[in-house]
Amino acid sequence: MSRRGQEPDSGAESLSSDEKEVAASSVEGEGSAEEHPAGEDSSENSSSSSSDEESDAEELDGRRSDEEQEEKESLPHCDESGLNCLPPCEHCRNENNQKEQVTPRRLSGGQHVVQLDAEGTYQCSLTGLIFEVTGAVKITYSLLSWSKYANLVEKPWIVGGPLFDVRCDSALALTSIQFPHSLCLGDHGAGMAFKVLHIKGQGAAIEPSADYSASHVKWLVSSLSPVGPLIQTQEPVQYHGVVILYKVVDEHPSLSFRVYVATNNDSFIKDISRAVKHSNKKFIKIDKPPVCQKLLQKGKRYRLVCEPEAEITPEEIEFIDGSLLKLKSYIEVYLEKPDDFTLSLVELESDATVWKAKLRESDWIHYDQNKNEQKRNTVGVKKRKPAITILEEDELCSKKQKTANSAENLTDQQLMGIAKLLGRQWREIFIECLRVEMKDIEQVQATEKEVNMQKFLVLSKWRDREQSNGTAETLYRSLRGKVPYEVEQVLQDFLA
Repeated sequence: MSRRGQEPDSGAESLSSDEKEVAASSVEGEGSAEEHPAGEDSSENSSSSSSDEESDAEELDGRRSDEEQEEKESLPHCDESGLNCLPPCEHCRNENNQKEQVTPRRLSGGQHVVQLDAEGTYQCSLTGLIFEVTGAVKITYSLLSWSKYANLVEKPWIVGGPLFDVRCDSALALTSIQFPHSLCLGDHGAGMAFKVLHIKGQGAAIEPSADYSASHVKWLVSSLSPVGPLIQTQEPVQYHGVVILYKVVDEHPSLSFRVYVATNNDSFIKDISRAVKHSNKKFIKIDKPPVCQKLLQKGKRYRLVCEPEAEITPEEIEFIDGSLLKLKSYIEVYLEKPDDFTLSLVELESDATVWKAKLRESDWIHYDQNKNEQKRNTVGVKKRKPAITILEEDELCSKKQKTANSAENLTDQQLMGIAKLLGRQWREIFIECLRVEMKDIEQVQATEKEVNMQKFLVLSKWRDREQSNGTAETLYRSLRGKVPYEVEQVLQDFLA
């Protein structure tokens, strides 16, 4: 890597005290930022905590397309090949030490897996993670939300990049991991201290980094559980930023958008995708180049400008890294007439344009499901049955089939898939939410030592007890809000 990992002398005293364990008092994130528009609830369900054992989950049929779409939305800096293609920053030093690129296989629950066959250094083409291994190894990893662990990040430390849960079938073979960060170091890297937050059970430790570069923070693997980069600095923090657009889908001819201004941090961006997905409104993502052409700086104020004029709330924001916030702030844009328009994000201090995009009706018209779109599809078609009607008939048949499927009891394969995604709190969750008796759990544990099989057998007992109500809908209603997001997502997919 291009920079040495030596911490600055000026921070030595405060750094030494950070080696202690950080007690975890709560897993809830902080409140929403002040720019969050009133009346809009975009709270997201936090991603899951780590399982005790390695989860070697097999792919579950019928859910890959949703997960790939969310993956695509959470990685806006990747091109169609999946390779990191952020434009070179004029302030950052270019690095030419190319790593061997590997494309992971997707598993259920947002997990990825790579099989590395020999010693070497490999970079994931989707997440940017870099693995250094001494031999053949299989690595499973997933992107997590920082907001779930907000109470573990204490000042003066701040989030430096995405948080990952990494597992390996041979821990000794995985010697180091390099985590991508979203900071622009410029000429200020020497004044920054880089470390990693290593989450262990209900607590965490701040561990030293081995090295850092313009794009990554290197960590020597001590044990495997959720890990993400942290930084400490007395200088203004500058970020590589992104602007992400979503359009409200409804029957009104007017246009309404959400505009998110974020750091180029995959955990942050995935949180935004989840917040939109769980909103009480329906949205489509507008595909525009998201990367800001100028750096975003914490504490500076920015204004979103629309041409022609639109209603923008709030008109100005003070930029912060919202990675730790449970509620993600956004700017609301409303236009009475559905005309083409241009959005620009402008830094108030310098009046410089940070990001700009031209939005046209064609950007969303093919996805729009309002009455005007249906009328456009049927114009000029009078002599034969319109295609939209045929599609509606197919959709109706599909819905009938899905309704029938959702009323059926969960299969053994579905229960095993759920069991593999549940974390260490599964006993408490089953007792509280499924009214399972502790004696039933102990009976299963006495005869079965493998943890995933224990979870599966207890779920099977629940299904048998519920008789005809052992369905995905019943289990989803019982577990909602108590289990990792991935479990809820799988159950929702069963119902889809």
